[in-house]
Amino acid sequence: MSNTITISDEQLEIQLLLEAIFRKYGYDFRNYAFAHTKRRLENRRANEGLRSFSEMQHRVIREEPFFNKVLLDLSINVTEMFRDPWFYQKVRDTVIPHLKTYPFIKVWHAGCSSGQEVYSMGILLEEEGVKDRVQIYATDFNERILEKAKLGIYPMDLVREYTVNYQKSGGVGSFSDYYTADYDNVAMNSSLKDKVLFSPHNLVTDGVFGEMNIIFCRNVLIYFNRELQNRVLQLFCDSLCAGGFLCLGSKESLRFSDVADKFEVVSEREKIYRKKRTL
Repeated sequence: MSNTITISDEQLEIQLLLEAIFRKYGYDFRNYAFAHTKRRLENRRANEGLRSFSEMQHRVIREEPFFNKVLLDLSINVTEMFRDPWFYQKVRDTVIPHLKTYPFIKVWHAGCSSGQEVYSMGILLEEEGVKDRVQIYATDFNERILEKAKLGIYPMDLVREYTVNYQKSGGVGSFSDYYTADYDNVAMNSSLKDKVLFSPHNLVTDGVFGEMNIIFCRNVLIYFNRELQNRVLQLFCDSLCAGGFLCLGSKESLRFSDVADKFEVVSEREKIYRKKRTL
């Protein structure tokens, strides 16, 4: 009798759907956390009135506009300006003094989504007087979301929350100085984009991204399974210069990862780590 793997029909259908997406379009969600992926796919299936994930697979393969809907569903788009203000306060107080010692600073926002954290860091760097010697790389695999990030236009009804976050993060000016209001939206100042290069990059399938002084990838790894987390963390390790900083989300950690011994902890609460100079 041959060995068999016990798997539900629904789980198999989802695996085949993700395999089809990878083979047809090149986007690899096969090692995303299963519960998260299933929940997002279930929402799309219900909204479209489909009876099974097999029906969804059929449409994904044959209808690219439908695939684009699914791609947006699977993208990680939860973000805000100065999210977790205490994190930015810690960066300002602890990390920036080190970065100021470099003649040129390379920053990578990996999985930048619609760009709020990119502009947050741009404001911080401007207030700390180092923006003129910084190059910021903002990347995401979803090019539609990346276009939104480039525009830097956000709903007016979020500004009050963003302003409070900015103030709590140690902002030294007025948040309103960094945007222009226009009816229902605000547009971030174009000066905040001067040092930003928005570029497509897929953490799952693409390789090392330059030699960075600091990498931000906050609240992305929680959507990956352990194998993919380790692969991406190794990518970050390889993309950092010696002494470079890695900033993760509040529910993420290097503890128990394959690269834990290659970093020292700068702040466990804020999940800020520094690559050791000698490995």
